[in-house]
Amino acid sequence: MGSLVLMIIGLAMFAGGYIFYSKYLSKRVYRLNAGFKTPAHELNDGIDYVPTNKFILWGHHFTSVAGAAPIVGPAIAVIWGWLPALLWVTIGTVFFAGMHDLGALWASLRNKGKSIGALSGRYIGKRGANLFLVVIFLLLLMVIAAFAVVIKNLLISTPSAVIPAWGAIIVALLVGVAVYRMKWPLIPVTVVGVIALYALILLGDSVPVVLPESFLGMSPATFWILALFIYGAIASLLPVWVLLQPRDYINGVQLFIGLILLFGAVLIGALFSANPPDIVAPMINGNLPEGTPSMVPLLFVTIACGAISGFHGMVSSGTSSKQIDKETDARFVGYFGAVGEGMLSLGTILAVIGGIQSVGEWNEIYSEFGAGGVTAFVQGGGALMENGLGLPASLSATVLATMAVLFAATTMDTGMRLLRFIVQEIGDAVKVKITKIPATLVVVVVGLGLTFSQGLGGEGGLRIWPLFGTTNQIMASLTLSIIAVMLIRKRRNPWPAIIPLVLVFVLSFWAAIEQLFSFTAPGNEDWLLFALDVIIIVASVWVAVEAVGAMRRALKDPPEPEDEDAELTAVRENV
Repeated sequence: MGSLVLMIIGLAMFAGGYIFYSKYLSKRVYRLNAGFKTPAHELNDGIDYVPTNKFILWGHHFTSVAGAAPIVGPAIAVIWGWLPALLWVTIGTVFFAGMHDLGALWASLRNKGKSIGALSGRYIGKRGANLFLVVIFLLLLMVIAAFAVVIKNLLISTPSAVIPAWGAIIVALLVGVAVYRMKWPLIPVTVVGVIALYALILLGDSVPVVLPESFLGMSPATFWILALFIYGAIASLLPVWVLLQPRDYINGVQLFIGLILLFGAVLIGALFSANPPDIVAPMINGNLPEGTPSMVPLLFVTIACGAISGFHGMVSSGTSSKQIDKETDARFVGYFGAVGEGMLSLGTILAVIGGIQSVGEWNEIYSEFGAGGVTAFVQGGGALMENGLGLPASLSATVLATMAVLFAATTMDTGMRLLRFIVQEIGDAVKVKITKIPATLVVVVVGLGLTFSQGLGGEGGLRIWPLFGTTNQIMASLTLSIIAVMLIRKRRNPWPAIIPLVLVFVLSFWAAIEQLFSFTAPGNEDWLLFALDVIIIVASVWVAVEAVGAMRRALKDPPEPEDEDAELTAVRENV
């Protein structure tokens, strides 16, 4: 079975999910209502709460949730074979991720734009809410520290990505001014912005930026990490329309074009190339390298963001819900945002199973568990684009490396904004008022402390990353528990939430237990990870028990009153 067939199957499943399943969820389960006054209008402050065009907001949401993880996860997970990875990415996106992301948006919209952490106090209980905040804090800390290191590594290994990565900030600022202050039409601004970004990519390919071994008294690694944290802090404090929205939007368009180029390369290469891309990876790998963990449950937490992600729920309820113009826009922003991430994961799978030139080369790359990642994506995807589109290998690598940097950077700055919200919520929980700037300083200090904890090269940034997959998936299941409680209270069908909730929680909890034993294995002891894993396991079990109790109470309590006019409008409207 060739790459083209797999691509068609994957894209057809995503299209069917959006056309049919998201419509069912929007009309029958969530009952989205165009007449509902969203938090963006009710609480409009011009900073965090800003009514936003759904296409711009989709760009923010898509690029914020689609960090390096949907590239890294699938690129590693194909070591078990391309079929399991493909099935989980496609089925997980359609029935798990889309439902989760849209549901988190809806839940927050119906609660004045509150975050999932704040909603847990209302729908699960105060005891569970405080532990919920612990899981969220650790997850966001993993994201900002690890992504800073991932971006730093890409800027050093692919110096041609430096100019487009940082130049995108200037383009975004100009797009924000053009759209929000000068009121220029969106389409021509988009066209000019994308042309500018690709011009920067061409410039970067011609003028790679390699820092000297000592730059301003620092190594390149230290300098890039500090620069990224300073940028993230500033971006998290600025009004969303100044940088966050336009940066994410224009990056989203550019990155979507990158996916089109990648899929187009597969199509053209399969139909017209003298050397059509062959799949060199095994369908099911029966010759796994020594030390590779079992596929079940590790596949499901390794792919993580490529199928369902708790981080998505935090973005949905932390920033995106505060910018929804009409509630019916949530279908496009939330569900199609998840589809966009699924497409990125599909493109990654195609790149690492069909772009790598030979079985021997593939086996060499995947000689141990954890190999592959972004490097395999850039290498394989660059080969596909060179073969199918005729782009020079260096330019193809620059395009894909820039994609990876921009995905990771937009996730990092959104993660810092969300972590600032969580620090403020933790302050509220202990009756301490923390304003934006002190909360941001806490985020920067803690994030840099972790990143530099094992050296100024940023080695500590990936120290707790092994816990990301399990923590992220547990977070997704806990978010689904809030959605399920809300649906039960309203006497709506909760099974679209409960089924993925149970499956994801069981698999991720199973993986967390397996990891707990691996952290104590002789010769590989890591007591920090062991302690954090114990905290996550205890917190997740506690919250899960509280969630089950909340669902039982919701079944016994009288149903929540509905706005009949709003409900009737939602049912009739084709959302």
